[in-house]
Amino acid sequence: MTSMDYYVVLGVDRNASAKEIKRAFRRLARQHHPDVNPGSEEAENRFKEINEAHEVLSNPETRRAYDTYGAQWRHAGRMEEMRRQGGFPGGDGGFGGFRSRGGVFGGMEEIFNQFFGGTAGGSGRRGGRVRTPPSNVEASVEITLEEAFEGATRTVTVPGAQGRTRRLQVEIPAGVDTGARVRIAGAGAQTDVGAPGDLYLNIAVKPHPVFTRRGADLTTEVPVSVYNAMLGGEVQVPTLGGKKLALKIPRETQNGKTFRLSGQGMPRMDGTRHGDLYARVVVTLPSHLSEREQELLEELKALQAGGNVQDA
Repeated sequence: MTSMDYYVVLGVDRNASAKEIKRAFRRLARQHHPDVNPGSEEAENRFKEINEAHEVLSNPETRRAYDTYGAQWRHAGRMEEMRRQGGFPGGDGGFGGFRSRGGVFGGMEEIFNQFFGGTAGGSGRRGGRVRTPPSNVEASVEITLEEAFEGATRTVTVPGAQGRTRRLQVEIPAGVDTGARVRIAGAGAQTDVGAPGDLYLNIAVKPHPVFTRRGADLTTEVPVSVYNAMLGGEVQVPTLGGKKLALKIPRETQNGKTFRLSGQGMPRMDGTRHGDLYARVVVTLPSHLSEREQELLEELKALQAGGNVQDA
């Protein structure tokens, strides 16, 4: 049976608003995500605690149950029924004979042990109940390339206890790619007895109309006028972060020439530097030429032909 204080886990006051709880969860989830701390058992356990605390405190119904019954909040319905029937010591539905150093929550643990045959963390058959093994759950999630760049939040429905379902808000870390499996520890199927399994998110990233991705690197095409390609100039290159970067085009740049913009690609899930952005030049030709423009191009054509003859 868990004995941790969910409010302490998230670092919030017991009177914290739903917005404050969500903000604390997102901050801590990013910090302790197993993909950001590969191989760290401590980070994995901490991440599991954060998810469990958020799952309970973000739902008004389960939060009320937790505030009343503490670690035994999952059995709130049975507790209330027994209290209405006067099944607790004292006969009036109160907690008369169960004062302990643990206060109300400690009293709830003692009541649970006597009336439900042991703690929720017990094993084997206790009071007619059998501990069931944890069950993992998988869910497919589709996100945009922008969401893969920034990180995203999704609401996923997973099986809960007694045939019910649960809606969980889960964090998808920045840098994920198609085929990635994001593990949310302790967010899997939940049973009446035993710890919940894990939730695995199978990620698919939608194709993007502007950027092509390969690992942490991105490629985009940049239109360059024939004049800038021939004489040199400057163009604007879009980025997934939203801003545009100025790219200098040298003289006599050929169509298909690729320039690398270091660190302007996708974030990496291990927290190291971003990938790179590759800008491929697509030379655009003018249309609807004026008579003067045609004359100038004819002169240039003649100059080019004369130079080629002399070179020969």
